[in-house]
Amino acid sequence: MASEQVRAPGSKPGENMLWGGRFTGGLDPLMVSYNESIYYDRAFHTQDILGSIAWARANHKNGILTEAEFAAIESGLKQVEEEWVAGTFKIVPGVDEDIHTANERRLGEIIGKEIGGKLHTGRSRNEQVATDMRLWLRDELKKIESFLVDYLKVVAARSENEIEHIMPGYTHLQRAQPIRWSHWMLSYGLAFATDLQRLREVIKRVNRSPLGCGALAGNPFNIDREAMAKELGFEGLLWNSMSAVGDRDFVVETMQWGATLMSHLSRWAEDLIIYGTGEFSFVRLADAYSTGGLPSTYNKDLQESVEPMLDHIKTVGDSIQIATGVLSTLTINPEKMKASLDPFMLATDLADYLVRAGVPFRETHHISGQVVAYSEKTKIPMDQLTYDQLKSIDSRFKEDVSECFDYEKSVEARQAAGGTSKSSVEEQIKVLKSILG
Repeated sequence: MASEQVRAPGSKPGENMLWGGRFTGGLDPLMVSYNESIYYDRAFHTQDILGSIAWARANHKNGILTEAEFAAIESGLKQVEEEWVAGTFKIVPGVDEDIHTANERRLGEIIGKEIGGKLHTGRSRNEQVATDMRLWLRDELKKIESFLVDYLKVVAARSENEIEHIMPGYTHLQRAQPIRWSHWMLSYGLAFATDLQRLREVIKRVNRSPLGCGALAGNPFNIDREAMAKELGFEGLLWNSMSAVGDRDFVVETMQWGATLMSHLSRWAEDLIIYGTGEFSFVRLADAYSTGGLPSTYNKDLQESVEPMLDHIKTVGDSIQIATGVLSTLTINPEKMKASLDPFMLATDLADYLVRAGVPFRETHHISGQVVAYSEKTKIPMDQLTYDQLKSIDSRFKEDVSECFDYEKSVEARQAAGGTSKSSVEEQIKVLKSILG
């Protein structure tokens, strides 16, 4: 039995997709469900709206949005945020694929699709999700930072007040040497202090802006990335557009940091469990932090961490040296690179051309998708379509549309910081050299 197509009431197949103009069939319900992330990334609703307001403001300064259009978008987005906060925002299954599409769909309902459709002009969901993730993670990590600071204040206060108390120090649960109770507290307090230092370093790397990097090649309207970064509280920019939108190392680094902190916390809790047993009775937990169950854990010898640590360091070191050798000796084939370019890669340039002609962003992508579909159907390469053929698809194409089908002009259009134009790449090289000293 064929799968039933999932779409909004009264919509056409693929109409709600970013490149819907190219598609003629609806998605399988399983595919819709598989792609949906709205039920967990809705946690980013505040960050998504703040990012969109900053984006709209920058496009207003660029002249893409009028004063009235920006005011309507800003007001509408604030109303959307109020609905999220109040718990009245209604998610539309099958339409609201993620937090970005949900917010933009609702914005269009509030202020009208013609103006709402201009919000996303020049922006890709690739940079949007990366921005939302970094903003949300930064905010959450700063909360955790304050929690750690509070914990360390308690350690310091108790260590001062209870410094006179002496207790056995243990190795493998065998009494080894006498220590102060404060010394035991500080053995973990200082470990957590190191975790705090690491966390602050992670926050600095998380708190850099990918906004304005586009899908991968940069922004074609020379948007002011630094102004947006400043508005959103970022400490700086990510300097390569492909890396900025594609890398998730900041998530991995955060997880690694959390695993280290939790290993310290686990050891600390295990000691307290032991010290609270009848055999030790060194401590007693307050009722608010006790349960009726019996604590049971598995405590491995900490020396077990030495072997994987040594192997990890050797593998990483060897891998970096091998990568250096590979990169320093490889030969490139520019002719093959050039021959592999495809006119379909210029579809976004076609959409950008229409934006400059005043067509709403969402509509331009539908039109560009129709051009791609026409090229596929007629088997005429997109850059060889005649002016009359393009005009038959949309009358707003002019004779200068042929300028869109130029790879050199395409890359040079991405001149915003972090883009792929020659000047932007030269700037990235300078940044890299400055980092290396």
